[in-house]
Amino acid sequence: MRLVVIAGPPSAGKTAVVRQTIRALQDRHQIAYLKIDVVRAFEDEELAAEFGIPARKVYSGDLCPDHAGVMVMRDAIAWVEEGGADLLLVESAGLCLRCSPYTTQGLGIAVLSAVSGTNTPLKMSSMLALADVAVVTRIDLVSQAEKEVFRERIREVNPGLDIVETNALQGTGMRYLLRAIEASLPITDPDAIVLRGAPPLGVCTICIGKTGVGWQHHFGVIRKLEGADYLYRGD
Repeated sequence: MRLVVIAGPPSAGKTAVVRQTIRALQDRHQIAYLKIDVVRAFEDEELAAEFGIPARKVYSGDLCPDHAGVMVMRDAIAWVEEGGADLLLVESAGLCLRCSPYTTQGLGIAVLSAVSGTNTPLKMSSMLALADVAVVTRIDLVSQAEKEVFRERIREVNPGLDIVETNALQGTGMRYLLRAIEASLPITDPDAIVLRGAPPLGVCTICIGKTGVGWQHHFGVIRKLEGADYLYRGD
């Protein structure tokens, strides 16, 4: 069974990429789909109705959606294995540009919209730096010069990253991504799967419910306006 994790900012076109992938590979693979979101999601229902594939969603609620995705991943793999599918597509909520939802024994795909601004890749940190493939969508809406600048910004973050440029609604250029998915290695040991990158530094007291404004009200990892470094306050 192959595992593919698809991440990227909201409205970048992740679900359009998933839809084109399912449409192209459903004759050769038994595909399952998992959507990670915060409070509401409908993609699983739409894809299940359109393609007749097993599809589920998980709401993270008060938990970071990338963290929720990590926590449910092993159960999701077991669910897919029991159902007999050989390709699991996991679509992240795309809300945290600091975390990396990619794992070992899987293919990591970062989806970016070409119309989001040429500096977008520089803002995506580990979501882009630890991916295997960057899919740039909506390329029909920008100039050739903008496409070239966008591509160079991606190279600044991850020089060796494979880049696929597509208008995902029509599926142009998707054959390169499909080749990467089919060339990816299957899972060999689900119990040995780990995150590719380290998560953020630590949990602050805002994360556990304190609502005071200003670092003076908080403990753990804090940040002041003056100075570029994070500090640790408390025992």
